[in-house]
Amino acid sequence: MADFKSPANANVKATTSVQAKKSSNLISLIAPIACIVLGYIIWRFVIGADSNFTAPDPKGGFWPKHNGPKGDFARMYEGGIIVPILIGCFLIVFTFVIERWLTVSKATGKGSNAEFIRKVQFYLADKKVDAAIAECDKQKGSVGNVMKAGLRKYKAMIDDGELTTEQKVLAIQKEVEEATSLELPMLEKNLVFLSTLASVSTLIGLLGTVVGMIRAFSNLGESGGGEAARELSKGIAEALYNTALGIGTSAFAIITYNIFTTKIDAITYGIDESGFTLTQSFASLYK
Repeated sequence: MADFKSPANANVKATTSVQAKKSSNLISLIAPIACIVLGYIIWRFVIGADSNFTAPDPKGGFWPKHNGPKGDFARMYEGGIIVPILIGCFLIVFTFVIERWLTVSKATGKGSNAEFIRKVQFYLADKKVDAAIAECDKQKGSVGNVMKAGLRKYKAMIDDGELTTEQKVLAIQKEVEEATSLELPMLEKNLVFLSTLASVSTLIGLLGTVVGMIRAFSNLGESGGGEAARELSKGIAEALYNTALGIGTSAFAIITYNIFTTKIDAITYGIDESGFTLTQSFASLYK
């Protein structure tokens, strides 16, 4: 956003029409726990269902020792207790991708931000401030919200006979900055889950692989001959399921995180441009 410096003795009223948005972030507390629990349920009762094994463990329990998986889907169960954690991580990423998509889509508003700003510029050039405000109501996005807050101050400054033009421009700029400071946190909230799981999921997957390899070589020491080689190859294959799940979750998180940050950058640019439009328009029309 363009910087406008005011004289040292400028005395601008510290009033603002921008109100802080009240929002609950309960999803950030509930979703991770719920997703991990759901990941265990999927691993234990869907992937680890008795019907998926030729020799299921009749005792069941927290971690049944099933043998003889009937397919690749069932073999994922034998990746160990790290698998439900990785499934939970994927569900967490998926949950926050949906949550961020809904939020960012709403913040983007209707139509093109560039076209919206051009319309506001046209109305301001004709000194039709009310029409510009009405256009903000149609846009229904973060850029429109910031522009609307600035236009209200813009309209108030037109009839203000106490302040100089520079002070009025500064007041408009401060109003835009205040509105921006309330909009941007809503856009960036919960992205930390995607950025964190983008790296952590891979590490958890590698942990599962290492644990699986340790178990595989332990079984190798207890066996001999061709049976040992078979158990080793089986253990390695099972361990690599953890790596596959970790890398897949990480890739999904990285891709979606970059998509959202790109969209947020576009919205931020539109907000900056809207603030510049208001201050430049006022400075040129109401000297």
